[in-house]
Amino acid sequence: MTAYRSETSARAAPLPPPMPSMPHSPAPRSGGSDRGLAPEAAAVRLGRVVSVSGAQAVAVLDRPQSAAEGPRVEIGATLVVPTPYATVVGVVSAVSMPIPDLVTDQSNVHLIELNLAGEIVVDGRTARPVFRRGVSSLPSIGDIVYLADHQALTLAYSHPGSATIEVGTLYQNPKVPARLLVDELFGKHFLVVGTTGCGKSSALTCILQSVLPEYRFARIVVLDIHNEYADAFGGQAEIIDPSTLNLPFWLLNFQELTAAFTSADDNRETEIEILSDAVMWAKKRYSDSPAGRLRRPAEGQTITVDTPVPFRLSDMVAYIDEQLGRLDRTLATYSYKRLKARIETLVSDPRYSFMFGSLMIEDTMAQVLGRLFRVPVGDRPITVLKLAAVPGEILDVVISVVSRLAFDLAIWSEGRLPVLIVCEEAHRYAPAETSDRFLPTREALARIAKEGRKYGVSLALITQRPSELDPTILSQCSTAIAMRLSTARDQAVVRANTHEGALDLLDFLPLLGDREAVVLGQGVVMPMRIRFRDLNSNGVSQNGHTCFSQAWKHAEIDQQMLEGVVQRWRTPSRIKNSWM
Repeated sequence: MTAYRSETSARAAPLPPPMPSMPHSPAPRSGGSDRGLAPEAAAVRLGRVVSVSGAQAVAVLDRPQSAAEGPRVEIGATLVVPTPYATVVGVVSAVSMPIPDLVTDQSNVHLIELNLAGEIVVDGRTARPVFRRGVSSLPSIGDIVYLADHQALTLAYSHPGSATIEVGTLYQNPKVPARLLVDELFGKHFLVVGTTGCGKSSALTCILQSVLPEYRFARIVVLDIHNEYADAFGGQAEIIDPSTLNLPFWLLNFQELTAAFTSADDNRETEIEILSDAVMWAKKRYSDSPAGRLRRPAEGQTITVDTPVPFRLSDMVAYIDEQLGRLDRTLATYSYKRLKARIETLVSDPRYSFMFGSLMIEDTMAQVLGRLFRVPVGDRPITVLKLAAVPGEILDVVISVVSRLAFDLAIWSEGRLPVLIVCEEAHRYAPAETSDRFLPTREALARIAKEGRKYGVSLALITQRPSELDPTILSQCSTAIAMRLSTARDQAVVRANTHEGALDLLDFLPLLGDREAVVLGQGVVMPMRIRFRDLNSNGVSQNGHTCFSQAWKHAEIDQQMLEGVVQRWRTPSRIKNSWM
């Protein structure tokens, strides 16, 4: 650790040892880089402490210097205050001149306000300086304040004793890498927020690309709403679009079947009752068939409307037809006819063939789970689900099924298959509104948010409108990666859901540039403002950013090409439609 010169001492004093009661920090992991300290250098003194109140301190600067004579002290800068037992680390939250002298600058008093974030102590086992959150040795009146040098910044922001990934650099010092804690970031849930065009997708890609080199057996599922990530990971991603997606309808639980088949009007309850009877009848009929007897459940196992076992939609239609022909039915024919029409519509529409258009009904549950969640991983730890072409009325059901299957797989595998679910545009299918439209998805994601970390399932929520995201899900995020946000409402939501002492950093949100972010929470050693590295050609697709100035100069599409677009529009899937 660079020695900080005391005003009463002519020579540099080494960092004092920790108090006996201080807990030891973990030793660096084997194989990690040896972040030894460079030779001592003269530290830049800024001033002395004049006030301490809780987690804040105020310092008065020494005689002001011009920019050519000394460093500028800006909001967000990291400073250090040596105390008898530790070196306290703080972040500048405000600078002021209480009584400015307009005639001469000689008598002006310059104040800086600090949020105290942690302290650097000497590990009793390794004899090396380490950073830890919290302050046990508070500064006092008269303590000297220094500008944190490269070594102090590296200790405070890198945490060499933990598994980390490098995603960029510190805004205040581009020579210091910005690192995120792997277990704290991915083992819990994290949030990436920012307005359109600020670089959210690039930031997420940067994070995931940083994971892949060392963690070959990662399991990551990206719900790609805008088809941006297909080229971001090269051959390390399994790309699935509606033409190659196989998500059989019989994997849906009854709540998801209800969302897919029933209407939202006054006849909904009647349709739900009919659907429940039809599903149970179809499951029993398939179980009694030759194909069903091969995989009949174990003795004593009961099949319910939620049990993920195969059945035929044709059997459901046959049940409805049978009920329509009965004279003793208790429900009106209207609900039967509308439910039958809905089933036939979904089956005949090629846009839904990935779910309702299988050539044959067979038990492929293990194969579906293996492909979606990379079991085994092989050389492709990431699954990118391209969902842009999935109809909006069924998108909610698809995301609900994938999320629920991830959670159930984690439970029944006893947590041996940790998986990260990346939810792009999360506010679209997990909104704050309380209607029943997105109920299955909200409940599936909320269950992961509240219980997923126990079984190794975590969420990465990407949104431009955190104020429109379900508050229950949002409140469970332990790390917030906040990029440029202009609206006061969205900024307030991020503040309200961030349990962090350095909330003053969020004041920068309207001023952040592209690929810049403020990172708060448990996924970082201490709050920091960072700049994600430039991905160049290895980043996300730019299809969503049409260049009008170029496109409007050229006629890039003719009538024949338009006819091809219409053909793809009408037949988005190559899977043949057969459901009997």
